[in-house]
Order: sequence, then C-alpha cells, then structure tokens
Amino acid sequence: MKFSFKNDYSEGCHPNILQALLTYNEDQQPGYGEDQYSVRAKKLIQQKINNPHSDVYFVSGGTQANLIVISSILKPYQCVVSASTGHILNNETGAIEATGHKILGIEKEDGKLTPEDIIPVLESHKNVPHQVMPKLVYLSNSTELGTVYTLDELEKLSTFCKENNLYIFMDGARMGHGLTAETTDLTLEKVAQLTDVFYLGGTKNGALIGEAIVINNKELQQDFAFNIKQKGALLAKGRLLGIQFLELMKDDLYFELARHANRQAMKIKNALKERGVQFLSDTYTNQIFPVLSNSLIDKLSEKFEFYVWKKMDDDFSAIRLITSWNTADQPVEEFIEIINNEL
Repeated sequence: MKFSFKNDYSEGCHPNILQALLTYNEDQQPGYGEDQYSVRAKKLIQQKINNPHSDVYFVSGGTQANLIVISSILKPYQCVVSASTGHILNNETGAIEATGHKILGIEKEDGKLTPEDIIPVLESHKNVPHQVMPKLVYLSNSTELGTVYTLDELEKLSTFCKENNLYIFMDGARMGHGLTAETTDLTLEKVAQLTDVFYLGGTKNGALIGEAIVINNKELQQDFAFNIKQKGALLAKGRLLGIQFLELMKDDLYFELARHANRQAMKIKNALKERGVQFLSDTYTNQIFPVLSNSLIDKLSEKFEFYVWKKMDDDFSAIRLITSWNTADQPVEEFIEIINNEL
C-alpha cells in the first residue's frame, strides 16, 4: 500500500483522544455542548488566548465553520474579501455563495493578504447601493500554500480593517501548524487580540473531527448560537467535540502534534533543497510544494500518494506534500532516499 502525503487527516486521531472518549463513554452529560467536558475545554481555550470574554463554539468541520461564521456576520448585501487561494473560494462548493454572499478574490502567489491588496477592492466598490459592500476579510493561517502571517503583518491588517470598518476572520484549519512554524513570531494570544473571529482546527491536527470557533468581537457574539443550530451544527452529543478539544488543549498537545508535522515536512524540504530543488512557495509548515521533473514525479508515485498541484511546463510540475501529526520517520526517510538516488 502506498504511503499518503495527500493530506493531514488520513489517520484517525491521537490515542489520548480515543482513550478519553472510551473513559467518559458511559457518563451521563447534558447535550448540545453543555456537558462538563465542553465547558472545561472552552475555559481552557479562553485561558490559552488570555481572554475570558471570548465565546467558544465547537462544530464538526472547517467548511461548516466558515459557512456559519461568514453567514452570521454579513448582512445580505455585504461580501467577503479573500485571497484567490482561499479555501472558501476554491474548495467549498460555493457554500458561501449559497448563503447569498459574494466572495471578492484577490490574486496572491503566497496566499497572504495585505492592506495594499485590499485598498483597490474598497476603491472599486463605492458605487452604493449598486455594488456589494466589502465587510469581512478572510485570512488563513497557515494559508492554503503553507505560508504564515507574521505578527507585524497581522497587526497592520488589524489596524487597516478597524480604520475601514471591516471585520477579520481567520480560518485556522491549520492554525497549529501556522503558530509552530520555525519562522513565526505570531502567538495564539495575539491572534485572538487581532481578529474578530478565528477557529482552531482539530480535524487536520489529531482530532477525529472538530473545529473550535472563537469569537472575540462582542458585537458578533450576540445570538451566534442560533446560527449554529440553524445550520445543523449544534450536536446533541456535543461531548464528542468537547472531549477532543479538552485533550488537545491539555498540556499543549495541540501544538506538540503540529510541531511534529512541521518537523517531518521540513526534513523533506531540506533534503530537496540540498539537491537544488525549487519550490512553488517558501513554507515552514507541514505543507511543501517542490517543483520536480515529471519523470521523478512518476517514480515517486510508485510508492507515495500526493497531489500534482501545478503544471510548470512540459517537463516540470509542482507537487504538494503534507505531513501529519502521525507521520513517522520511515516514510519520510524512504521519500528522501528516492530523491537522493534520482537527483
């Protein structure tokens, strides 16, 4: 069987989570997120971000989180601004548009937005009331290209958005990987301070399922639970999500798992760089995008699964490799061995 570098959710979940689910399986608890495990997990997240006034909600997946958050924030005539690589723009089957909200995409090779990128969008949408109103800026950290925001970059975006009456929503499907990248100076506490809403992704970082939506802006907290319920995301057995995040947040397991995934990806990246390989983007998270000859890609495909991300020319393509919380040394070493033998 081929080893998969296609994604970071091919495996089930960290053993601590399975053990906790088994340990607490027969406990009787209130439903809909009122169980003691969900309550404790929410308080633990509030402690991690140093904000007891942030609201925390657990939902089952990233697309669900994006859909609920964006549709709850925007009025019918308002829209969201996103990098062209944004998950909401390319990989969610028009989920946001299906709620009646337009996405304005901005072409960005590195997947990151800056105030300078957003200014032209605001300038070109002043024909009130004949055009949609930009109101929400959607960011991903780490991005869909594996890049990360620095503290300075997020501070500038936060200041700009406040000055222009815009909200910031950060997709954190791979937040753990973004905040543990060796080059980052951004922290979870700073993310909470500089965004109106973000979420912590569990699905791609050791949970069975689950994302934790964190609402920092008090204006957006009111009645948010109604949106969760209306969109079918309020689980009767909310404990299933609460237990998982309680385990992930305890002893910083969430960040330990992300660091492991990042380290495994960097082993491959460094080996490729030593052989003179170029990359589609310079990343320090668990996603890397090396540009390889099509013949080498065919050779690697005999033992490994991965996505061919972008055709560069007739002879070369960029592939995407993703490591996970559970990626062992052996497949990484075998991949590197083939590289060393072929290059």
